[in-house]
Amino acid sequence: MTIRLRPALLALAALVLAAGCTARAIPIRTLLDDPGRYEGKTVVISGTVQSAIGVLGYGAYRVDDGTGTLTVVTNTGGAPREGAEVGVEGEFRAAFTLGAETVAALIEAKRMDPIPAGGR
Repeated sequence: MTIRLRPALLALAALVLAAGCTARAIPIRTLLDDPGRYEGKTVVISGTVQSAIGVLGYGAYRVDDGTGTLTVVTNTGGAPREGAEVGVEGEFRAAFTLGAETVAALIEAKRMDPIPAGGR
């Protein structure tokens, strides 16, 4: 009986480890280069807060990951301080693309510690 149980336990352990892995941040440049692909989808970005404004728990801040800059809008917890390193999960929204510029924002669902970047 223990011989039959061993493969099942190994499979269960692999599932638990896979579930514990953190998501990889998408480079902001990737989002801005192909906004239609990510429109309305939940994505994760990570970088440094360049500017921030917050009032009564609402806020907006710009995150720079070295590949580009993206505005993040939040309605809970306000904006982090300028210079803070953050990871953000939220819904990507591209308002429009005009020439080489894409006006886009991330609607914050969850803020976390910065995480490594990785393409999708």
